Amino acid sequence: MGIGYGTADEQLEKQIGCVKYTLFCFNIIAWMISTALFALTVWLRAEPGFNDWLRILEAQSFYIGVYVLIAISIIMMAVSFLGCLSALMENTLALFVFIGTQIFGFIATVIGSAILLQYSTINSSLQPLLNVSLRRFVSTSEYTYSNYVLTMIQENIGCCGASGPWDYLDLRQPLPSSCRDTVSGNAFFSGCVDELTWFFEGKTAWIVGLAMIMAMLSVICGVMSFVLVQAVKKEEEQASNYRR
Repeated sequence: MGIGYGTADEQLEKQIGCVKYTLFCFNIIAWMISTALFALTVWLRAEPGFNDWLRILEAQSFYIGVYVLIAISIIMMAVSFLGCLSALMENTLALFVFIGTQIFGFIATVIGSAILLQYSTINSSLQPLLNVSLRRFVSTSEYTYSNYVLTMIQENIGCCGASGPWDYLDLRQPLPSSCRDTVSGNAFFSGCVDELTWFFEGKTAWIVGLAMIMAMLSVICGVMSFVLVQAVKKEEEQASNYRR
């Protein structure tokens, strides 16, 4: 009986060690991902040219999801250290707290990503905002500021009007040279609403991808923490039975 118990005890100890150090490594990876997410979201928020475009187009709602992901990335960086410590100490209370933070982190990350996508993809809430702003600029394109904004966007993105060159015809405005390809001389067929949206999608693709990886790691770390809690409890029960 003594030999059997010793063998089972050693196996359980090895299993706990395996789960503990695997969880520790996953938390290090989670810290790296959350740090990268923080850096990318702060860079996107602070990029001067991009910020100016959103301000001019009155589409700064785009930043709501960015703010959420900045906050959650900071929280998850701190939580990763908690996960490392609770795993190494094998403290069940700390592990339960860590599991709770992983559930919160998963939910918050998914919500932040969804909000960001809601303001940066085709058929999203961003497009009506861009459409209103661009049509207003087209309708007042005879004024210097409106002409400057349209020229900046249309020449850089390669687009014309809000939904196409016919916007100028509908609003009784002359078609500007910035709407034409400098090589062929033909008017750009694509509207600036779709082109700008695709441009914003390219900016947010990496951020949402990292956020989804971080959410997946939250699930993995939460499950492994629960497994470690159960293993630690089993070890404590065996030790208690052995003392009896």
